[in-house]
Amino acid sequence: MNDTLRVAMSNAGETCESLAEKIRVDPKTVARWLSPGRVPHPRHRKMAADILRQDVQKLWPNRRREMLWFRPWRDVEREAISLRSYEPLVIPGLLQTPAYARAVLAGAGLIGPEDVDGHVISRIERQVILERTTPPVLTAVLDEGALRRGVGSPDVMREQLLHLVDVAAERPHVRVHIVPFSAGVYAGINGPFVLADLAGPRVVAHLDNQLSGQTVSDAADVARLVSSWESCRSEALPHRQSIELIREFAGTWN
Repeated sequence: MNDTLRVAMSNAGETCESLAEKIRVDPKTVARWLSPGRVPHPRHRKMAADILRQDVQKLWPNRRREMLWFRPWRDVEREAISLRSYEPLVIPGLLQTPAYARAVLAGAGLIGPEDVDGHVISRIERQVILERTTPPVLTAVLDEGALRRGVGSPDVMREQLLHLVDVAAERPHVRVHIVPFSAGVYAGINGPFVLADLAGPRVVAHLDNQLSGQTVSDAADVARLVSSWESCRSEALPHRQSIELIREFAGTWN
């Protein structure tokens, strides 16, 4: 249990219900924050800390930031004018819920259990770029398998897919497209990647593998990834149709 948060709530005379009402979330959501490793969205963390008159880092300490190899891409992400993300296996990090992120990081087995909480916080904190006054345009193409693959419990999957629906439907700068299984074999089977469009203009890419990630700036390599992106995007359903498909899959996780 997050004893620091529990004590802070008790000292402030707040219950899960009263805190949830002030932050405008479900009381069950606040109750989950009391569990180990359950990290609220940055906006909700700040609101809770302000209400409880506590420092955010005290309530949810980030003991470890992202791995060293990821930092160059984090900086690129912050400077991007637009991001084009293709992901065949899981929901992209910029669109993950804290519970889903934790299930992915814990289940992958690439980091120790003691480091999962810090990485979850780091991943969720990256999402603040989507809430800036002038946010980057994020276009995410996902394979249908990412909607079908059970990550964590059914509740975690349902919450994640409904979050994806909400973000895609309510934020005009976020577009989500699903490649259905009926597409068969296409360029996306070669693996996930992200393209960041920077001022200049300049395009930088990011690739993941089992050990680390790689920021790619070589013009020829980036051009090949841009070609792969266009191929993946062409196989995907339109934005609104994709949202309806995601909502349909959310209903299957009961």
